[in-house]
Amino acid sequence: MTHDLTHWQTHCRQLAAHHAGNDGAHDQAHLQRVWQSATQLLAHYPQADALVVMAACYLHDLVNLPKNHPERHLASRQAAALACRELAGAGFPADKLAAVGHAIEAHSFSAAITPQTLEAQIVQDADRLDALGAVGLARLFYTAGKMDSQLAHPDDPQAEQRPLDDRLYALDHITVKLATLPATMQTDAGRALGEQRLAWVMQFREIFLAEWGTTAP
Repeated sequence: MTHDLTHWQTHCRQLAAHHAGNDGAHDQAHLQRVWQSATQLLAHYPQADALVVMAACYLHDLVNLPKNHPERHLASRQAAALACRELAGAGFPADKLAAVGHAIEAHSFSAAITPQTLEAQIVQDADRLDALGAVGLARLFYTAGKMDSQLAHPDDPQAEQRPLDDRLYALDHITVKLATLPATMQTDAGRALGEQRLAWVMQFREIFLAEWGTTAP
C-alpha cells in the first residue's frame, strides 16, 4: 500500500487542498496540470520514479509566496520541509522522502537550485511548462492583475526605448521570462514541449502588439 501510486496521489491531493491558498495561478488545477505534464515526460523516461515525481508535483506549492514577496526565493525550501514532514507522518516510504524534498526545492525558478536527479528535472520542467501556452498566458495576466500591473506600456509596448519591467507591464513578462523557459528545460522532451508552447505565446504577442498600437502622438 505504501508504494501504491493511486493511494498516495489521493493523499497528496488532499494534503495540497488542506494547505491551499487563494492564488488562482497556483491552485489545485495547476497542480493537476503539472502532474499531467509530468506524466507526458515520464513516458520518455520510464526509469524515473513516478511516485517521487507525483508527490513533488502535487506538493511543490505547499508554501506559495507572492511573486513580489521578499522571501519568494525561499518558498520552495519551506514547501519541501513541510511536505516531507507531512509525508513522513503519513507513512510515505522513508527512502523516497529526500528525493521528493529535492524535487520540490529545485522546481522553483526564483530559488535557482539545479536539479540533481531525473525526478527533479521532470518536476521542474513540468512546472515550467504550465507557464507556457494558453493556460500560461492566462496565469500571467491573472498574476499581473493581482500585482496591479498594467497590460503593457502605453507608448512603447515592445520596450524599444525603455528597460523591460515585468512588475509594471504584464506583456514584458513574455520577454523577461517566458521566452527563456524552453532553454532552461532539463530534459529533451520538456524542451520540445516548451518550444511548441512558446511558439503559440509569441504568436499571441504579435497579435497583441498589432491590436495595441500606441497612444503616442
